[in-house]
Amino acid sequence: MADGLRRLVGAESGRVLQEKLESWYRDYEINSCDQNLNRCCEIIELNSKIQGQLFTILNETSQEGGHYAGVETIKTRLLPWLGTCFSCASSGRLFETNLSLTQDSIERERQLRELANNQSFQLQELQEELTSTRLQLNHVQQDLKTSRAQEKDALWKLERLNDYEQQIQILRDEISILDAQKSVLQSRLARSRSPSPRRVENRSPSPPCLRSCSPGRARRTNASRRACLIARFGDIYAEERLDAETLLRTYISDMEMVQRIIYIAAVESFHAAKMAYRQFKVRVRETLSLGHSGPESLEDTVLDYIVRHEDLYDVQASVNEVIRSMNVNPKISFPPEIDFIVISTLIRELCRMAFSMQTLSPPLDIAFGIDGELFSETKYHRSFDSDFTAALVAYHVWPALMENDIVVVKGEAVTKRGALWSCRSRSRSRSRSRSTSPLVSHRVSPS
Repeated sequence: MADGLRRLVGAESGRVLQEKLESWYRDYEINSCDQNLNRCCEIIELNSKIQGQLFTILNETSQEGGHYAGVETIKTRLLPWLGTCFSCASSGRLFETNLSLTQDSIERERQLRELANNQSFQLQELQEELTSTRLQLNHVQQDLKTSRAQEKDALWKLERLNDYEQQIQILRDEISILDAQKSVLQSRLARSRSPSPRRVENRSPSPPCLRSCSPGRARRTNASRRACLIARFGDIYAEERLDAETLLRTYISDMEMVQRIIYIAAVESFHAAKMAYRQFKVRVRETLSLGHSGPESLEDTVLDYIVRHEDLYDVQASVNEVIRSMNVNPKISFPPEIDFIVISTLIRELCRMAFSMQTLSPPLDIAFGIDGELFSETKYHRSFDSDFTAALVAYHVWPALMENDIVVVKGEAVTKRGALWSCRSRSRSRSRSRSTSPLVSHRVSPS
């Protein structure tokens, strides 16, 4: 033991350690971080050497005292100190752990920055793409506005053209009347200048020169009027029909019943308008046949007159007739406190359109349809709530527009399985749930 202690004292390690500590303390503020860390590592290495020598001396000293010598000192002094050293060692591991966590945090921050940069780049690309899409949308909207303006301008020009054609026809009619009056006057003048009645008998005046027959205004404007009426048929389906459907839903919760009412209203409107057209045409023919002498045929003259005077059509009478027919139709029902007059706006527009369609050549009409018939792809579209695998029509939503036997505009129908059986059972069980409409006893004033 004395030899080891002598060597430790002779090495003057404690003095060197103290000098290094004092030197480090003096230069600590002016040293760099790396320099301070190197000084600290040197002192730790020197201190570990001294501790190693001291533990050797401790071992030798404890052996000199015997087997149980110094046990109390070791228990009271050494072991608590060693526990403190282990705590320091744990603190060192904790430092290493914290350092590792710091490095991991730095790495995650770096990855997050890269991810943020990538997302920022992607966001910039999306922003540029969105800006480009908006520009394209603006161009499309501008083109749409231009197209609509051109369409309105074309319709306006078409209306002006129809007005000009009407004015031209009126002028031609006036010229024809004047020519006829001129011929009559010339004939009278020739008879007044004749020397004797016998000469008049032998020499009859030549008939006035008739103009070559030309098609009337109705036939000349047939194509333009046909296009306008077909477009009007689509507008009523898209606007007035939906308005009537919304109005009926406030009184009837059954959507099928609402659609049946509107379809039957369309069918009855066409029927009433066609009957009114036939009666109107008969009256006009009887009136014009008394004094008809123009270059055009009587049929063309009658058709021209009807086209020019469609405002004489008593549409309210047809509306009343439609409502009366709907009141006795067993397929539809209505709350007793409400009348079908609530959809008179839709009925009126349908009657006007149907009446005008009868003036076309050939006239336009709607397809005949019954519940339970075989569904036709050429005539109808299926409603969204249809069973697309069903082959039979449960009921119709909107009629198809026909020209002779050719479909011009498709209608709409609902197809369901077992439609034929449900239609038969419904026809047997359904009855009217209200009294006869007040329109039977009095006339409704037009709105």
